[in-house]
Amino acid sequence: MNIREALIKQPKLEKTEALRISDYAASSSSRFEELMQCFLENNYRVAQRAAWCVSLAAQNNKELILPFIPVLVEQLDKGGVHDAVIRNSLRILQILEIPMEFLGNTINACFNWIENPAAAVAIKAFALTVLGNISERVPAIQNEIRLVIDYHIDNETAAFRSRAKQVLKQMGD
Repeated sequence: MNIREALIKQPKLEKTEALRISDYAASSSSRFEELMQCFLENNYRVAQRAAWCVSLAAQNNKELILPFIPVLVEQLDKGGVHDAVIRNSLRILQILEIPMEFLGNTINACFNWIENPAAAVAIKAFALTVLGNISERVPAIQNEIRLVIDYHIDNETAAFRSRAKQVLKQMGD
């Protein structure tokens, strides 16, 4: 299977096709690398569709995504990246133990996304979860997380409020 061609073959990527592509990509590291190349493309349609498949594959086989943690973190700060790439990068990072050398950039990016009024609610929710998970290893950021949640909770969506409550509970509040 040519993963790029499979991603753009149909006008819309259906869930069954996304699962088929992600299963295929997860079957070997070289195939997964091919999917990651699509994820990093400048073509927003290819990157958007690949992001979904990368997320699905990573959930089923975390070991495949581990070498790409630096790439996922880099995507969070990169300009001009499709929301789907950001959202799925955060979705993946929330299920991983991020290595210490990437925590600073990840923390900063997550706070920036939460503070961005134009950011999609799903991005903010995943960013909150990533921060909550990191706070278990770096408790020093818990006060800042609380402050950001307190500042935004009254003006955000129900999804944000729900995720914020989960994160506060995770931190022992």
